[in-house]
Amino acid sequence: MKTIRVVAAFIVHDGRIFATQRGYGAYKGGWEFPGGKIEAGETPQEALAREIMEELNVEIEVGKLLDTVEYDYPEFHLSMDCFLCTVKSGEMVLREHEAAKWLTKETLRSVDWLPADLSLIDEINL
Repeated sequence: MKTIRVVAAFIVHDGRIFATQRGYGAYKGGWEFPGGKIEAGETPQEALAREIMEELNVEIEVGKLLDTVEYDYPEFHLSMDCFLCTVKSGEMVLREHEAAKWLTKETLRSVDWLPADLSLIDEINL
């Protein structure tokens, strides 16, 4: 099975976490933590900063690694490094997503998470 390595951002502000709804692809409409694929020669942190700038038009501070999720989708194996992040500068603009929300610990389950992202919900300690 093909393995896809990606990074995801837990963007936290005022006790809330930023979630995005996919706007394209096979999993369109599912909710996820924003991020994307690691390109050749990039560290996971560099990839995450680049992806968030491309997708959301903001510069982030990439903090500690929270977890690496290993999840088998029917078509591929996902290896996702998830980092705690904060916004350094810019205003969020959705360039690739359908929608976005700031969620609290109490409202995290109010959206339809993609399976790999859902496995992280219980580990979030805001």
